[in-house]
Amino acid sequence: MTGICVIFDLDGTLVDSEGLCNQAFLDLLPQLSDTVESLIQQYRGKKLTSILADLEGRLSQKLPDAFEQHYRQHVSELFSRELKPMPGVLEMLETANFPKCIASSGPPLKIRQALQVSGLAPYFGDSIFSSYEVGSWKPEPGLFQYAANAMGFMPSQCVVVEDSEVGIEAAAAAGMRAFRYVRNGETSSCRVGEEVSFDDMLQLPQLLAQFVSNAQPIIQRRQVR
Repeated sequence: MTGICVIFDLDGTLVDSEGLCNQAFLDLLPQLSDTVESLIQQYRGKKLTSILADLEGRLSQKLPDAFEQHYRQHVSELFSRELKPMPGVLEMLETANFPKCIASSGPPLKIRQALQVSGLAPYFGDSIFSSYEVGSWKPEPGLFQYAANAMGFMPSQCVVVEDSEVGIEAAAAAGMRAFRYVRNGETSSCRVGEEVSFDDMLQLPQLLAQFVSNAQPIIQRRQVR
């Protein structure tokens, strides 16, 4: 498959990390009465500084200065013991014959650890882009635009695979088609633009092939201009 670049989100899309990231909040803040599932729904795809500010508001207290450091260390420990790829991801990547990269709101060290522990690192090499390096966080389009440019593709040639609403919004703002991964048993709260929803990673190569087949004439016309 040629003609497109696939930009993957990481947390909750390629690796089953969202439960671990939110369990870390409950471990470090025992006064929280939430469940892991409710925190996932509330904070999915959000910037960590925004999450910490929300937690301070809900707890009516300022978090310790070293809280973020302790949180990231605890997440790293949980990742090293428990992190796994999302169902079907390894099989999907084995058959995925298209240029691809990671564009994640997480810091580079977290991204690389997640890819190493889950066994996904060989599929992406150095094609990894972090909001912390680019200076743009979803739902801003900057991270996806930067990734597309670095990969040598126009926005119209890029597909974004995401699980969060802010990620879908960022893809739309960047002028890219979004494919929303909806985990089995969950529901998509709302549609953003012309997104495509799917619940099985093994479906993705076929969905992308259909997109290329339908979009190729449009892409070629834009290139001629």
